Amino acid sequence: MALKCGIVGLPNVGKSTLFNCLSNAKAQSANFPFCTIEPNVGVITVPDNRLAELADIVNPEKVQATIIEIVDIAGLVKGAHKGEGLGNKFLANIRETDAIIHVLRCFDEDNIIHVDDSVDPVRDKEVIDFELQLKDLETVESKIKSLHRTAKSGDKEIGRQYDFCLKLKDALEAGKSARTVEVTNDSEETITKEMQLLTSKPVLYLCNVDEASVKNGNAYVEQVKELVKDEKAEVLVIGTKIESDIAEFDTFEERQMFLDELGLEEAGVNRLIRSAYSLLDLQTYFTAGVKEVRAWTVPVGATAPQAAGVIHTDFEKGFIRAEVMTYSDFIELRSEAAVKDAGKLRVEGKTYIVQDGDIMHFRFNV
Repeated sequence: MALKCGIVGLPNVGKSTLFNCLSNAKAQSANFPFCTIEPNVGVITVPDNRLAELADIVNPEKVQATIIEIVDIAGLVKGAHKGEGLGNKFLANIRETDAIIHVLRCFDEDNIIHVDDSVDPVRDKEVIDFELQLKDLETVESKIKSLHRTAKSGDKEIGRQYDFCLKLKDALEAGKSARTVEVTNDSEETITKEMQLLTSKPVLYLCNVDEASVKNGNAYVEQVKELVKDEKAEVLVIGTKIESDIAEFDTFEERQMFLDELGLEEAGVNRLIRSAYSLLDLQTYFTAGVKEVRAWTVPVGATAPQAAGVIHTDFEKGFIRAEVMTYSDFIELRSEAAVKDAGKLRVEGKTYIVQDGDIMHFRFNV
């Protein structure tokens, strides 16, 4: 099942334009498929040049990239936590995502009316944060009530969860998101996952700018960076209007010429997708054979058996060992046999921690 990123923001900040740019992203590189599985949900591959380079060497029958889902979530309005506008649907859709791409309008344009009649990304961010925090506060307060009696009985596990919920409550009441409260033990991690708090999800702030600001940003972008500096969140600058223009060109060469004229190395949506992938704390390993060259997604810190389980649960259950090559060794030596002859094909066991770019073959028995 694909991991899911939700695009959120106030009305008219560029969410749908961004989603449409992503839907046209297949036109911006040679192998960049996208499909719509619902009116506002798309499945898109994570651009990774390493996959194409592996395919050039192996010449497989099939190439398969790793994917994420991108969801265009309805624009939020004040009072969403009470169900105002599409509030209930909006909040439910966010709860189903693994990470949030928060689009902020950072450009002036008289022809595009802002919902609050002026451009202020700091205010816009705070509007959405406030709604999500209030909804989380409801969730946390409800959990505190349910834990209160059991915590008094002396159950240490419940006691730790109860104390952590009190910390969350204090943070939310202070106007801070749940992600600012550090999770320090398994009990806190368990209760956090159980509550599925909206503001505990990792977030990427996307500053939607005009053409003049797409390379170096502007004053609005600097305001956002200053505002989120303590959130451990990434800020990405993209001009969705430019991305729309890029998608209009018929050939890769024409698009590249347009990017060169703007002084940009690649389309912003490529950077966005990679950033979203990183935001979820994910990494890629590869399998490479004549039948298929494929990228597989695993969390950073995954063990070799866990990586095998991504292919099939039987691989993890019956894991014996993994034969591992680094991507750089394979590219340099041009074949698995050459890597082995050079003494650079490693045999790793159950405790091996997978590294980004590993090329792996699994031995298992079930």
